[in-house]
This record gives sequence, C-alpha cells and structure tokens, in this order.
Amino acid sequence: MTQQAVLVTGASGFVGAALILRLCDRADISVTAASRNVNHEWPTGVKYLHLTDMEADHVAIPLDGVDTIVHCAARVHVMSDQASDPASVFRKINVHATLNLARQAAIAGVRRFVFISSIKVNGEATIAGGSFNSSDIPAPEDPYAISKLEAEQELMKLAGETGLEVVIIRPPLVYGPGVKGNFASLIKLMGKGFPLPLGAIHNKRSLVGIDNLVDLIIRCIDHPAAANQIFLAGDGEDLSTAELLRSLAEALGRPARLIPVPVGLLSFGATLLGKQEVARRLLGSLQVDISKAREVLGWEPPVSVKEGLRRCVCDSSV
Repeated sequence: MTQQAVLVTGASGFVGAALILRLCDRADISVTAASRNVNHEWPTGVKYLHLTDMEADHVAIPLDGVDTIVHCAARVHVMSDQASDPASVFRKINVHATLNLARQAAIAGVRRFVFISSIKVNGEATIAGGSFNSSDIPAPEDPYAISKLEAEQELMKLAGETGLEVVIIRPPLVYGPGVKGNFASLIKLMGKGFPLPLGAIHNKRSLVGIDNLVDLIIRCIDHPAAANQIFLAGDGEDLSTAELLRSLAEALGRPARLIPVPVGLLSFGATLLGKQEVARRLLGSLQVDISKAREVLGWEPPVSVKEGLRRCVCDSSV
C-alpha cells in the first residue's frame, strides 16, 4: 500500500497531539511529529522531527518525501500578554516561521499545506442572528489575529506562485480532554458547584470539539476540493453561555447553580474591574457558519456537543 507522508507541526500541542493519534489509525498515512518538545511521548510508529527556529531562513527543514504538512504550531492568543512588543513576537512566529516552512515545502515538492488559523481573523463578535463565514471581509482586532491573517494572505500568494495547495481552517474555541485556560476554569467551577451570576445570558457562541476539528483537518488532507480554500470549523450547534454551563454541569453530574443577574449589570461590573475582554466572551455572541465545509467537502461534525462535552470532562479532576 502506498502511504501518504504527513508532517504535523506543533505536534505536542492540544490540536497537534489529538491529530497525530487519529492519523495513526490510518494504514495509508505515515506520520512525522514536528515539535520543540523532545520529552513528549509519541505513539508507536510516529517519526519525530525536532523543529526549532522555523523563522530562520538559513535553517533547512528536512521535508523530502513529505506529501502534506498540517501546520498547528503557533504563538497563541493570551488574555494578558507580557511581551513588550506583542505584534512583533506574533509576526515572527505566526507569519515569518509559517512562510519559511511553506516556502521550503514548495521547493521540496510538498503537495498540500494545511494551516490552522483562527476565527479571530473574522472578528471578535457577531451581531444577533448573524454568523461569520469564510467569504467575510476579515476584521482582526488584536496582534494574534492580525498575524494569523497576514500568514493566510502570504500563504495564498505563495500558492498562486508555486502551485503548493494551501488549505486554511479557522476554528473558534476548541475544547476536549485536556483543555486548558478559561474553559478548564469553567469546568472546575461547575464541578465545585459554585453559584455563578450567568443564568440570564442568552447569547449564542460556536465552539468546536477537538474530535470534530481533527475530523475536519483530516478531510482537508484527503479531499481534492479542499485545495486553496478557507473553511470555518464548528460543532454545528451553538450555545449560550448559560446553556454551555448547564451542559457542563450535566456532563459532570453536578447541579448548575446559575443566578439570573441582568447582562447590563454584569457588563458594568466587568468594566469597573477592567475585565471587558472576559465579559465580551461570556456575554457576547460569536457564531460560525460551517456550510462551506458541508457543501464543498461533504463534511458533517461527527460528534455532538453533548457527547463532546462529556468526553471533555470525563478525565477532569474537580
């Protein structure tokens, strides 16, 4: 059997590690994990490539025989960035390193480059009843999102110049077993049964479970029609913040103690405390239209939100 050689960057990260586990189930794919993390334990049969300084043009990246690259490596968005010049740091990792890898991929004869971007390229919020789609005019607001858009634009330009097939995937918040950050904090709060003043929030937000995102990535590795396209990822089921918290509590087998405090009062309190960004995520809407992936790739999210949340919390320590 002829195998397709797939290289995954950021392979020890949340998305990369889950993708590699799924790819290992495919007899027709050989997997190379590219990462800075030399201590990560890789599945049997996975080759390891220690990648550092991808942004350095003089560093030759061994890509002979690679058919497809899935580029998950990135400097990710953080709520309180401590860098003195965040834009410069984001651009170095998310733009320069990405383009260096892609240029070397084109020279080496790599067929396809799948770039994991972010829904933040579209913007930070959607209006009531509206949703982001892949044809929207981008509206990134922070240095992270701007760097992702710049990388997308340069990759598409490179595709036109070289014939390298580029696929861009923009996921919203990704959750699943081992998730960290604010989502992990919500799981802990619901697990401990703390009352939260979030019972009156009727926004709508799209999420994507890690199993659904990995499934879409694999479809974009395989499907001929994915070439040079942008796809938005999502579960296909949108939840309000209150609905999400109730669903997490149900998955944990705990009661949801949500107090119906008016949204205006919550927003005012968040402003006084300097927590406007947190409030925007909890109170605002961000909906994603995944119809293009359905129509072009014949893709449907295989895991429901209810099952995805159950998988997410099953190993949580609360």
